[in-house]
Parts: sequence; C-alpha cells; structure tokens
Amino acid sequence: MRIRLCLAALSLIGGASVATLTAPSASAAACSDIEVVAARGTFEPGTLGFIVGDPVYSALQKKLSGKSLSSYKVNYPADLSLTSAAQGNADLVNHVRSQASACPNQRFILVGYSQGANVVDNSIGVSSAGAVVGSPIVAMLPAAVEPKVAAVLLFGNPIRALGKSVTGTYQSRTIDFCAKGDPICENGGNDVGAHLGYTADADAAATFAAGKV
Repeated sequence: MRIRLCLAALSLIGGASVATLTAPSASAAACSDIEVVAARGTFEPGTLGFIVGDPVYSALQKKLSGKSLSSYKVNYPADLSLTSAAQGNADLVNHVRSQASACPNQRFILVGYSQGANVVDNSIGVSSAGAVVGSPIVAMLPAAVEPKVAAVLLFGNPIRALGKSVTGTYQSRTIDFCAKGDPICENGGNDVGAHLGYTADADAAATFAAGKV
C-alpha cells in the first residue's frame, strides 16, 4: 500500500503558484521543555507518522529522559493536491509562533519526512517549489523564534533531488537523511523501497538532536 502511494507521489513533480493561505488559528498546548513538531509524509498513517515521526519521537524520549517532551502533528492534508505542502507550511509556522509566545522557555525539534520535509524546508526559508509535492514558501518562522529551534530532522527530502539543501541559519542544526536510491531525494534514484526505510535512522536522528538541545 505504501509503495503504491509513494509511486503516486513520484508522478507529481513541482507545484503551481499557491495563493496566500490562512492557517487555522493555533492554540498553545501545555508547556514542556521541548516540543517535537512533526510533518508526516504523503498519506503516511500514524500519530506523528508511522515511518518517521513516531519512531523518532520514541527515540527522543529515551535520549532526552531528563527533559519533558510534547509533540505536535502538523495539520495539513499530506496528499497530492497542489496546495498541500503550503497548507502544512502555514500551519507549522502558525503553531510554533503561538507556542513560543505562550511558552517562552520551550524549544522545538522540527521533523519532516518526504512531503513533510518540504513543509519544514519552507518554514525555515528554503523553498521546495519544483520538488516532488513541493510548494513556494507561504510562511517563515520569524527571527525571534529561530534561536528556539534546537534541531531540524529531515528524511527523504525532495529538494535534494533538485541539488538543494538546507543552508544558512539552520544548516548546523539540520541533519538530512537520503537513502541510497531513494527516488524522492536522489536524482535518478530507482529504489522506491528505500524511501520507506527511514525508521532505521530514528536513533541516529535522535542522537543528533540530543546533542543540540
């Protein structure tokens, strides 16, 4: 089932210009030391995402046992519509801004898998326009929030197939996994199964994030 959905995602390259989107009003959750904000992949099931979000959150709970953790699942369609990633971009920025205002001492770990990586890329100022299920930037985390983002964890990031990566302010806080042959993040990749195997990188991603907190 997931392989069929991944193949469907491969058929959609790029995206049309997106009109300005208004994200749903965000209400802040209870304050924790760290909030894990996860954007799932296209059609990915699970609480935060069966392949990436859930296993990464579980690994982070073990690595950061001395800190309180909470989570937020980015509210967006995660489908093949041309505005899907843009809706996720708007919701992520809206939520983190609201949460940072309500909880001044809270820090954030951003997690994005596949289309969710596009959502995170856009939110930190790296456009995913032209990538598989990508989008122009519709919202960016403000400068006042930037120091609160401890780590950015990306998996199967579609912009990498365009020769792009996260640069600038967030580069040193970002780890970006692209499995060999993954056609979503590797130009010319032909191993669809590789795109579904990022659960194996959850522990490495959590270790990286723990070193940044």
